[in-house]
Amino acid sequence: MDKEFITTKIAIFQRKEIRKVIHSNEWWFSVADVVEALTDTVDVRDYIKKMRKRDEELNSYWGTNCPPLEMMAKDGKKRKITSANTEGIFRIIQSIPSPKAEPFKRWLARVGYERIQEIEDPELATKRTRAIYKAKGYSNAWIEKRMRGVEVRETLTNEWKNRDVKEGQEYAILTAEISKATFGMTPSQYQKFKGLKRENLRDHMDDLELIFTMLGEASTTEIAKNKNTQGFDENKVVAREGGNVAGKARKDLEKRSNKKVSTRQNYLSKSEDKKKLK
Repeated sequence: MDKEFITTKIAIFQRKEIRKVIHSNEWWFSVADVVEALTDTVDVRDYIKKMRKRDEELNSYWGTNCPPLEMMAKDGKKRKITSANTEGIFRIIQSIPSPKAEPFKRWLARVGYERIQEIEDPELATKRTRAIYKAKGYSNAWIEKRMRGVEVRETLTNEWKNRDVKEGQEYAILTAEISKATFGMTPSQYQKFKGLKRENLRDHMDDLELIFTMLGEASTTEIAKNKNTQGFDENKVVAREGGNVAGKARKDLEKRSNKKVSTRQNYLSKSEDKKKLK
């Protein structure tokens, strides 16, 4: 299940909007709003107090996992509101004995079962990803390129791992180098160019953008292998070289076609239940 779908489901319970805010690059939700939506209690603070007393494990890490974050209060002023991220909200839901919470508990059980299936048969994860894209309205041709791009990306990151590049920040820096050399923009700049916020950039690329992304990453992998680069600094140079291969090809195509490869078009929803290319 994709993160965007999860966020949407949490943000609206039983047609009741849940306050949320970006913190540490992820969504955090008002705990009081979620509890109120799932229990119809008239005294949310008292319900949460009793819930924490009843669930000692939940209470033991409450202060760490449910920090007060600034949100708009009911009186129209910004105040510190007890919040939880997606994982924390689902843990709280597990502790709510309410019929309204049951669909989410069943969903969690199903997701857990599906993950176990995917560990036993990794091909299932690929099939489910394809199904999600299909349900969103993406074409079969686009889905094939997107899935191929995932494979190319995984091959590259495996290469980085074997060459002593650290996951996280170093991966992000190398990815930015490839993107800048390929498109003249880092991923964060590209997101702004397309009018995106936290959405996955590659999910909003068209066919040519995906193809040049793959070319940049595949070229980086090939050069790293041939040069046997080791460590972050050497692979940073190679990331630029791999991106330049794709960048030169992009510029050549743009010159011959009289059309820019990078486009502001995206697949953001124009309605709540239908995605289509802007």
